[in-house]
Order: sequence, then C-alpha cells, then structure tokens
Amino acid sequence: MSDADHLAQGHHVVEVEGLAQSYHVVGNGPVCVAHSGGPGIDWEYMRAPQLERHLTMVYLEPIGTGASGRLPEHPRGYTTERYALQLNSFLDVINVDDVLLLGHSHGGFVVQEAALTSSTRIAGVVLYATSAVTGSEFMQAAGRAVEAYCARRADTFEGRSVAEAWKAIPGMSDDADYTAAMRGLLPVYFVDANVGGVAYERLHKSLVATLVVGGSGPFDVRDRLAGLKTPTLILVGEHDFICGPRWARILHDHLPDESFKAFGSSGHFIHLEEPDEFADEIRRFSGMVQGRKQSATNPV
Repeated sequence: MSDADHLAQGHHVVEVEGLAQSYHVVGNGPVCVAHSGGPGIDWEYMRAPQLERHLTMVYLEPIGTGASGRLPEHPRGYTTERYALQLNSFLDVINVDDVLLLGHSHGGFVVQEAALTSSTRIAGVVLYATSAVTGSEFMQAAGRAVEAYCARRADTFEGRSVAEAWKAIPGMSDDADYTAAMRGLLPVYFVDANVGGVAYERLHKSLVATLVVGGSGPFDVRDRLAGLKTPTLILVGEHDFICGPRWARILHDHLPDESFKAFGSSGHFIHLEEPDEFADEIRRFSGMVQGRKQSATNPV
C-alpha cells in the first residue's frame, strides 16, 4: 500500500507492532487522528461529521476492539504506554507528518503519552474531556457525582439506570456486561436536556464496549507535561461528571502551550451535544497550528 493509499477514504487495516490496526478515513483537509475512550469503547461514537468537512479524520479502532488485533498477554497488557506505542507506530506506518491528534477521555491519556514519548510527526494535540491524572481521588470524585445525580433523580428511570449500572461495574466479567453498564450509565454523561435526544438515542443503541484491562497503576503525567511543547487544545464540558472542569484546569495549569475551551451545554460528549461549536473550535485550532508550521518553514 502506498502512502497515498493509507489515507484513501474508507476502511483500512495495516500491521503495527505485530498487530492488525484497523482504522477508518473520512473527510478532506489536514489529517486528524482520533483515539476513542474507554478503554475498549467502539470507535464509531467518535464520528464527527462537522469535522469531516474540514479535516481528513482518521478514526482508529483501538487495539483490543473491533477489527484491530488483540494482545496475547491480556488482561494485563493494555497499558496506556502500549496504546501510545501503537499510536506513534501507526503514524510511522502510514508515514504522515504534521498530524493533529484528538484523544477523548481515556483516549486523551493515550494521546498525552504518545505526544510526550515522540512528537516528531505531531503538529497539535486536542485533549478532549480528559485528565492528566487519575487514581483514588479521581474515582471518588466521580462516585460522588454519580451519587448526587442519582439522589436528584431517584424517582426517574434515568436515576435508577445510572445507580444500577454504577453498582454493576465491579462485577463485570465480559463484553456484554461492560456494554450493558455503559449504556445504563449514559444519562449521567449527558446534560439533562440532551438525554433522550437524537444523538443520545443513537449512542445508546449503537454503543459497544470490549472489556480490556490495563496493567499499569493510576495515570499521572502532571510532572511531565511541562516538557510537552506541542500546541495543545483542551476541551471540557462544564457538566462532565468524570472529566470535568476540575481536571481540565490541571491540564491548563501544567501545559506550556495550550488553549482552553469550556462548553456550557455539554457533559462528556461535546461532539454530540454541541457539535457545531466543537467542530469550530478544532477547526480554528487546526488553522492556527498549520499557520505556525508555515511560518516556521518560511520565516520572514
């Protein structure tokens, strides 16, 4: 396959680090490689048609999901470092420079690690609904947010659904359990006004989750972020219960070259709740990144 063929519209599979790497190419313009969250959530929820009008969107199927390969050492092998190695090696295989990396939620952890490890092909980074740190405090804060949500909505179907799904998470044993839990939790990820809307219903119906388990401890790159010189855009939903403004501000405080945008009508899925505003912000950032590259190449 030629370099041009790697970015032809449609579905592709290449070999990366000894595994099949499946991905989908949609749109035209500067290249943006998108890594979905989870870990283990199917790539398709990341589709952003408004972005596809301005960028060549490359949607990865993260290893362990979909048509991509599985690690033989599962369940201990799906570490952030392994995902980041796969991402950087993928950029080498398709041989594309000046790439914009977009990471959502857990995908944001992967993108941070990838950019910190090797930024030679990366022109800009979009950290979307993510954090620089996880661990006990992170999960306790999420638990309190879920409890508050369920208390406010104790007499509603959504409140009961979220409460049951949150309790079920520790006992998950297979993909069906994980998918059911994530579908049950969906209301808490959205702003109330958007629950039951078209985007919500499509996601609830189509969401697929694969139970992959990482082998590393809590994620924490705070002490390393000062070394990330790549331009970075931080996007956060004001009502995101798990990766909300508190965690976005940590990224803001530690990154040396960043822009920050909070969305007042979104939870965890800004690209579904405020799709036009989401696309406009990334399009402007991409234009800024491309302008910087041109200035560096052709100084006055």
